Amino acid sequence: MSIAYSTKRSPLLNRVRSVLRMKHYSIRTEKAYVNWIRKFILYHNKCHPAEMGKAEISQFLTHLAVDHQVAASTQNQALCAIIFLYKNILKKDIDDLGFLWAKKPKRVPVVFTKKEVRAVFAQLSGTYWIMANLLYGAGLRLLECLRLRVQDIDFEYKQIIVRGGKGQKDRTTMLPDRIKVPLQEHLLKVKKMHEKDLQSGYGEVYLPFALERKYPNAAKDWKWQYVFPASKLSVDPHSGKKRRHHLDESVLQRAIRTAIIKAGIHKNASCHTLRHSFATHLLQDGYDIRTIQELLGHSSVEITMIYTHIINKGGMGVKSPADNI
Repeated sequence: MSIAYSTKRSPLLNRVRSVLRMKHYSIRTEKAYVNWIRKFILYHNKCHPAEMGKAEISQFLTHLAVDHQVAASTQNQALCAIIFLYKNILKKDIDDLGFLWAKKPKRVPVVFTKKEVRAVFAQLSGTYWIMANLLYGAGLRLLECLRLRVQDIDFEYKQIIVRGGKGQKDRTTMLPDRIKVPLQEHLLKVKKMHEKDLQSGYGEVYLPFALERKYPNAAKDWKWQYVFPASKLSVDPHSGKKRRHHLDESVLQRAIRTAIIKAGIHKNASCHTLRHSFATHLLQDGYDIRTIQELLGHSSVEITMIYTHIINKGGMGVKSPADNI
């Protein structure tokens, strides 16, 4: 007989949160994993996960795919959360789940032409224009751009240090010349905002990996502040402190989506399209694929190779027979 299990103020879910934080998972991953584990438990009528196993996991994933028709990446995220629960919290071995992973479709990325990039930039101004130039001009992911700290920008060497990128890997990429002066002017405004926060008794920023305990005053140091801070202070969900976090990702997403529409571009494009365009245009300009791989922070050159399919115009470079009639 199964044990009825309550997810309200669940000690189990609290343990999941604690272990995720101990292993330095992001707050986004924490929320996603806890949400999927909660849904898994509720789907099986609040049965305790310790009483369930491979069969129940398979039923839940089938439910997501058939009844909710979720994407393969969403289904795999749910499975990752459940595996984390069993492996790290319940200490149960359920590694033999290979057949449950959903196969992700291989899609060719959407890319802007250089003319379209200029058209999008023409519809942006101020901070949004600077950020869009970092996505396209430095190949940054959206969150990598938002999480930039003042110390990550090296104006002398014209480079940006991306810290804790995808896979918790650091890398170096270029700082576009065209944004050097606008970015410096932007940072002067941000510094004034930071000084005003300090005068009001705030001015602290979130520090990763327990650096706040090691360096108590570092959280107020200018070099640790976000390059693109939010307009308002907010409460840190981990510490409960009132701080100025970085700009929310939806703000830039809306700005670029609006710019794309105003530019008259009818592609299924987004912020990430600028990063795809960065890689594609570098290939078109003759740069080495491995150099581009390092700039993008890809784990293997095979991932970067997808952009070669885009630059081979006309269907892998083959001329259509219709053009020979």
